[in-house]
Formats: sequence, C-alpha cells, structure tokens
Amino acid sequence: MLAHNLGFPRIGPHREMKKAVEDYWAGRIDGAGLAAAGRAIRSAMWRAQAGLDLVPVGDFTWYDHVLDTTAMFGALPDRFGPSDGDVDLDTIFRMARGRAPTGPDVPALEMTKWFDTNYHYLVPEFLPDQPFRLSSRRLFDEVREALDLGVPAKPVVLGPLTFLWLGKEVGRWDAGRSRLDLAGRLLPHDAEVLSRLSRMGVSWVQVDEPILILDLPGDWQRAFRKTYEFLSGNHPRPRILVTTFCGGLEDNLGTAASLPVEGLHVDLVRAPGQMDAVLEAWPRDRVLSVGVVDGRNVWRADLDAVLDRVAPALSANRCGWRRPARCGTSPWTCPRRPTSMPRSARGSPSQSRRSTARACPRPARWRRSFAR
Repeated sequence: MLAHNLGFPRIGPHREMKKAVEDYWAGRIDGAGLAAAGRAIRSAMWRAQAGLDLVPVGDFTWYDHVLDTTAMFGALPDRFGPSDGDVDLDTIFRMARGRAPTGPDVPALEMTKWFDTNYHYLVPEFLPDQPFRLSSRRLFDEVREALDLGVPAKPVVLGPLTFLWLGKEVGRWDAGRSRLDLAGRLLPHDAEVLSRLSRMGVSWVQVDEPILILDLPGDWQRAFRKTYEFLSGNHPRPRILVTTFCGGLEDNLGTAASLPVEGLHVDLVRAPGQMDAVLEAWPRDRVLSVGVVDGRNVWRADLDAVLDRVAPALSANRCGWRRPARCGTSPWTCPRRPTSMPRSARGSPSQSRRSTARACPRPARWRRSFAR
C-alpha cells in the first residue's frame, strides 16, 4: 500500500514562482538566478510532501506543462527558430507569450482552457510530417535533483494520446488523416523517456491521460490499447500509472481496463458514481488509485465522508490514506490484492477504517491544491 500525490501547487506559499519569473522578464535576475529560484521552490514543494511513499516530480513548470511536453519532444513551429539542440527557456517563453529576454518577438501559441478548470494551456501545433525528438533535459534533471535530495520520485508526464489530442493540425493535411496518425512517430520517444527514467532508478511513472474522460471517437479509443502495448513492451521501464481526472471514465472504462499497465487512477470527486463499475472492471492483481479529496474546495475535507465514499474499496481491503491532488481529487492507491494490506487492516470496513487512520495519521493542516 503506497501513499502518493498526483501533483502539488507550484506557485510557492508566497508566490515565489511568479515573482521569480517576473524578475527574470524584467531583467532584475539572470537565467542562473531563475534556475536557483526554481530549485528552491521545488525543494520546498518536496519537503511539504515528506512522508509520502511516492512524490510527484515534473509537475513544476515555469509556464505550462503541455508547453513543456511540446519542448521535450521538439515539436516547435518553425517561427520559433531551429530546434537542433535543447530547447532553452527563452524559446519556451517566446512560445508562451511571443517574447522573452532574448530572441525576436513572434506570434505565441494559442491558449485554451484546460478541461473543466479555470487554468489554460498552450496548444501544440502539428504538421502532417511533424518530426519529434528528445530536445529537453528538464524532466531528467529534476528527477536527478529530487533523487539526490532523497525524494522518492514519481515522474509525471503527459500521456502521448492526450498530448496529440490537445494539439491542432496546421499546414496541408490529406483528407482522412489527423494528428492521431503521428502517434507512430511520437511513441518511440515516449518509450525512450520511460527507459531513461528506469535507468535512473525510478520505480513508478505517472502518465496523465485525462482525455479518457471525454467522448472519444472510435479510432482514438482503439489507439489506447495499441499505444500502451507498445510502451509496456519496451524494457527497461518503470511501472506505469495511467492517470485520469476532471471526470469519469464512462464509455472509456472498458478501454482503460484493457490497458496493459500496472496502475490506474480515477476521479471520485467529479464522478463519484463510477466506483462500483471501476472496481468490477479493473483487474484485481493491479493497482487502483482513487481521487476522493476535493482540491478545489478551500475548506478542510470531511475525512469521515471521504472514508464513506471509498467504503466499497475499503470493504475489499484495497485502499489507504492519501493527500490532495490536482484537478479536485486526492489519490488513494489500492493494490487490488488483499494480502498486500497490513494484517490489522483486514476485516470489516469499520476495522479497516480505524486501522488506516492509525497507520496514516490525519495531517495537522491541509493545503489547498490547484489544477495543473
């Protein structure tokens, strides 16, 4: 039974991230000063999550995590210059806002709403022959930074199909083709990311696929199985937790349950009614993570009500205590094997509840959690 978190507010308790970025844009600090501020903010984020078995790494960004994924795979539109080497921070800022301390001003990427939140992301632009390559060390550097501090790192990456879905097609596309056809070009690079993380000693990686809550066309649904067969078949790799949030799986439950991965996260705040169906569909020998604490609520969670919500899983001795996560949920990781639970937690739901509370004391203070 593992305690983990899907993501953590990156602004800093006193808005340190915003101040550092504005100081950099205004020329009051240089790139080294901005990098130092980032390390301090990340270190504070990780310390605030001390006690978790797995701590998210890669959830920090100076602007937008979808934009960071665009940079990581080198999917830069030509107007931002050649992408032969690593994409630098000023190029990322120019993609986000059209200008930066260095480089010419150019039209920024389009910005649009991130699912049902008040947050936004920068829309990737895909050509019919879009090339991809690994062109940013940011994720690997931050994972190494966390591991050197003794943080039990669980890297967070945007899933390949969600990345493609969130983008838009530019240029001349042949009739019948879409950005989904780019998956074959993208997946080898996703597999390389997983392989590098495994060689760094990472045991779990969180792969965010929130489009599984949407009404997907049939070809996108079918692509999920093929995508994760490819990623799961490449070794070495960490164990994969496919993560959904901001809604329920609904018609995509069968698709999610068929994925050859080690874990699945579902949202029980936005879609509390999916619990029974998920418990029925998800294989019993795999890990289930359920979101139950509303991270958008400014008030402390009613933990008794939270435990009642997961009573079906608790009655099967499948869950444990978890902290708030992004997009209004909190993960409870549930190894679907009764033998994996502590002996004292086996038995009736009330016994499991009391034992879980003793094993995982209530935090003295809950922090508000924001959508990414």
